[in-house]
Amino acid sequence: WDFWGSGIMNVHGSTGDIIFLGTTTPQLEETFYTMTHELQQDLGGSGSNLRTPSCCLGESRCEWACYNTQEACYQLTQEFQDELHRPAFPYKFKFKFDGCPNGCVAAIARADLSVVGTWRDEIQIDQEAVQAYIGGEIPPNGGAHAGRDWGPFDIQKEVLDLCPTKCMWMEDGKLKIDNKECTRCMHCINVMPRALRPGKDKGATILCGAKAPILDGAQMSSLLIPFMKMEEPYDDLKEVIENIWDWWMEEAKNR
Repeated sequence: WDFWGSGIMNVHGSTGDIIFLGTTTPQLEETFYTMTHELQQDLGGSGSNLRTPSCCLGESRCEWACYNTQEACYQLTQEFQDELHRPAFPYKFKFKFDGCPNGCVAAIARADLSVVGTWRDEIQIDQEAVQAYIGGEIPPNGGAHAGRDWGPFDIQKEVLDLCPTKCMWMEDGKLKIDNKECTRCMHCINVMPRALRPGKDKGATILCGAKAPILDGAQMSSLLIPFMKMEEPYDDLKEVIENIWDWWMEEAKNR
């Protein structure tokens, strides 16, 4: 970069791992050729292209992951190499993969196409563990709030009353859930992880269109497909993406 440009770089900046700053237009293609052919480096850009997809740790570390985020991210990165390297879009485009609704990469707020893990059957309940939480034998929130004494765990106050759709209640000493009303917010699972688990019929919800326009403020992505099975080779997801692009590349405003 001292030879082709200013020698100034951002390392792990907000838009990439290494950003090369300051050169002239005629030098760009020379730089690109040197990096890709002589130094064997993979290059992306911060222009109107597909940005490098990102994902949470998924099944490699997390018990809540509803699909293999890392594999999906890797396969789509390989599939869409051309869109990563040769800007042809009206504006940048981002995929982000969250393994569950906890959303550790904040896909729903930060991606044009958000893939958020979910389930479509019933939350799994271990009634004995529910009683162990109520009895104080298991600390709530995985012990995350153990720094001071908050008093005994109150399932009514800390779980049932905080359910956004009020779809949970206690009946004859057992926890009941009306799963048709559940919005998969994960609050109850996070508070009582040994008593509650996502269902077994897992996949992902596909959303699109998160953006942060200057005047309107941040807007989260909108529901596109409520449930899609996320299994290799992810052909259903690739088809959705390509259909979106076909329309968007013709109709979208530049930038």
